[in-house]
Amino acid sequence: LNLADGLLVVDTGDGNAMNFSQSFSCPDCGISIDEIEPRSFSFNNPFGACPDCFGLGYKMEFAPELMIPDETLSINAGAIVVMGWQSCNQKGSFTNAVLHALAERYGFDLDTPFCDYPEKIRSILLHGTDGEKVDVYYEGQRGKGVYPVAFEGLIQNVNRRYRETGSETIKQEYETFMRITPCKTCGGMRLKKESLAVTIADKNIYEITSMSIEALHDFLGKLKLTKQQELIGERILKEIRARVGFLMNVGLEYLSLSRATATLSGGEAQRVKLASELQKPATGKTVYILDEPTTGLHTDDVKRLIEVLERIVDNGDTVVVIEHNLDVIKCADYIIDLGPEGGDQGGTVVATGTPEQISKVKESWTGQYLLKALEWTREHQEGKK
Repeated sequence: LNLADGLLVVDTGDGNAMNFSQSFSCPDCGISIDEIEPRSFSFNNPFGACPDCFGLGYKMEFAPELMIPDETLSINAGAIVVMGWQSCNQKGSFTNAVLHALAERYGFDLDTPFCDYPEKIRSILLHGTDGEKVDVYYEGQRGKGVYPVAFEGLIQNVNRRYRETGSETIKQEYETFMRITPCKTCGGMRLKKESLAVTIADKNIYEITSMSIEALHDFLGKLKLTKQQELIGERILKEIRARVGFLMNVGLEYLSLSRATATLSGGEAQRVKLASELQKPATGKTVYILDEPTTGLHTDDVKRLIEVLERIVDNGDTVVVIEHNLDVIKCADYIIDLGPEGGDQGGTVVATGTPEQISKVKESWTGQYLLKALEWTREHQEGKK
């Protein structure tokens, strides 16, 4: 191995060859990667994050249409409005001297509407001269002279000023001329290319986590692995399948694992937490308090959520639910009805007891609605018989 730079080819005797490498590199093209670790797939870790957007998936970039909002104006008429260049149409400013030097060198007029410039001139103004220097004649308070300047372009110039300033106020002003755009390096996937090159069933981690929970459940169920892969990933896959199953059980099959936590509704966040708690063994000492977890749920999903809650109770733990949904209320072991009205007219314990007991309290609005729900349930069950 030392003689072959860490590469070894084994002749198996049947005409085939097996390649081995110590350097995590391709024997054909020589491209190598670092050893794959869990942190390789975390965009919160520098080891796995995209080096350009630092794992954000997007970048704040200066937008030409915000820097030059009215292209029907000429530069001398104030077309360029971005910070640091507002005075470029005023004689005596260094930015004006730079633009005059560019106009003289590349043959354009500062009184021409910006929209009438050919693509080459627009590119020079926005992206620079590509290292080519122009002689800038400038006369200031300290004297006058000719200065060779390699113009970096408006975008690069203000981008550099934005990075170098230590004032948060100035940064915020600069950001008014910027737009949030997907990172061009990772395509918004937040990870470095080496991490995205690792696939399971031809899908990388970004593609898998972007699936809906329902689609991911189907994908994991149909996943076919070799015996060696199955041996390596058996325990991990069992855990993943169980967790995805819990999310399905609490009615979150429409979410994806890549969904930002801050975008979840209160009910969704509670059910995500509930799904994570379902993985833990019951202790008989845990109390779950849920505030209207059925908000936004379809009727079928409410039934599934009730089944999950009943399973928790059957395992010996306690569930306290603040709820207005009658399907949940009528399944409760014990109800505390607060009222009689809402807001300032509420806060009084109107009735307590089982659903059947509450339904007999005429002063309880919940009881009156619950009575109808219980009668419908009994009639529906008798009809099935």
